[in-house]
Amino acid sequence: MKFIDQNIRIILFLTITLNFNSCLDSSKYIYNEGFVYGTVYHIIYESPSGKDLCNVIEEKLEAYNHIFSTFDESSVISKINDNQPVEPDPLFIKCFSRAMEISKITDGAFDITAGPMVNAWGFGPEQKRTVSPGTIDSLKAITGYDKIRITNDRIIKEDPRMKLDMSAIAKGYTCDLLGEFLEKTGCKNYLVEIGGEVVAKGHNEKGRIWTIGISKPDDTFFTSGEIQAKVSLPEKALATSGNYRNYYVEEGKKFAHTINPKTGYPVEHSLLSTTVLADNCLDADAFATAFMVMGLEKSIELYKKIPGIEVYFIYSSDAGENRIYMSDNFKKQLKK
Repeated sequence: MKFIDQNIRIILFLTITLNFNSCLDSSKYIYNEGFVYGTVYHIIYESPSGKDLCNVIEEKLEAYNHIFSTFDESSVISKINDNQPVEPDPLFIKCFSRAMEISKITDGAFDITAGPMVNAWGFGPEQKRTVSPGTIDSLKAITGYDKIRITNDRIIKEDPRMKLDMSAIAKGYTCDLLGEFLEKTGCKNYLVEIGGEVVAKGHNEKGRIWTIGISKPDDTFFTSGEIQAKVSLPEKALATSGNYRNYYVEEGKKFAHTINPKTGYPVEHSLLSTTVLADNCLDADAFATAFMVMGLEKSIELYKKIPGIEVYFIYSSDAGENRIYMSDNFKKQLKK
């Protein structure tokens, strides 16, 4: 089995190189880099006092990881999954509540109860299983956002075998939280990126609005380096989801990490990449994932009903050529 797990789904077009060391300081802007949620983060900010906030940021990320990471056996979400007594953190409750709302909006295309399905296909913290139709039926029985709720600040599951996976929303939410922290410290210009989810405000060190690059969706990106589009990001959040970075090949067939919670199988359709612009990264992250599950036609139909988001979809034509669909307001953010 060949397994590909490449989490960086967009490339930052900044005035600096991203191969810097963690906590490297410059004359004006400060650059921090590290790992969280099994992926890389980059944070660039203009600190009013010139102070490097790296240590505080790392402490916050460690705390968030201890809430949302299923790879941390002692995290809040892991204890919920293992049916251990735990009082959910307020941050968890806020993220959970919005996840439930987005699940309803997307009719279950986004569903944080798909954890057992993700694990069975080998994209979670547990060992990959041999998946059969019988396995899928058993997993569908313990999947569904309508089978879990919060009561008196406690997570109630209809079936104790249910497991949550918030990886498709927690990175975006963490970007929002770090952005809020930087603003409270007086940072007017910053960019926070975690595994391809981005929050930006103000300008980079050359006085220009932050620019983000969306990579061309193919398996050879890390050798070809091709960019599909550049997006200006004026005080917005952006998230991109795609199956061309995280997959494995078994017996000649590719299995992508985006699992359809309703069918229990990895998605197979023409949509290659979904990019969402929104006022916050929590929403951008979750909707980008939902659109990858839904496919092109249903995603176009739904996004038009959701206020405050813009989309950029890359899909494959019948002839196998990459095509673009984007909302009108997204076009205004593109740079030549």
